[in-house]
Amino acid sequence: MLDSLITSKTRIKLLVKFFSNAGNRGYLRGLAEEFNESTNSVRVELNRLSEAGLLQWQTKGKTKSYQANVAHPLYKEISSIVSKYLGFDHLLEQVVSNLGNVQKAIIQGDYAAGKDSGTIELTLIGENINMEYLQFLIAKTEEKINRKLQVLVLAKEPQPITGGLVVFERSLA
Repeated sequence: MLDSLITSKTRIKLLVKFFSNAGNRGYLRGLAEEFNESTNSVRVELNRLSEAGLLQWQTKGKTKSYQANVAHPLYKEISSIVSKYLGFDHLLEQVVSNLGNVQKAIIQGDYAAGKDSGTIELTLIGENINMEYLQFLIAKTEEKINRKLQVLVLAKEPQPITGGLVVFERSLA
């Protein structure tokens, strides 16, 4: 979907990196290595996205660190598009809503870091989860989003999980 609208694969990778999780940061050489792209192609796209105001940067010594500009008027919309591209919208709709007493859903691993690796690691925290139905939903969702799902189910969160992207949290009210 996104690749039919945006022809630059490097730009798509940058949008996924920065707009899948507002906390993701990156610098030129690290991004070039991560994407297996030349520093020049990454620099060109970083400059374009920065000039458009979609990315902001900070200089630390000689290193320029980039992240999404969450104050940009289009931040939420682009984040939503990236979420749909990665399949998070289907994942939440299909997996979380009909499983039982799901309290929290957390994306971890590569996708939480903004890397479209093809395997989404999802941790579900809740009680009385219908495991048979979960397996059915995993298969259907994988088919729909063309990505592999690895799901870990925990009855309780042993300690606050860090480094993940909370995509669903039931309110206590």
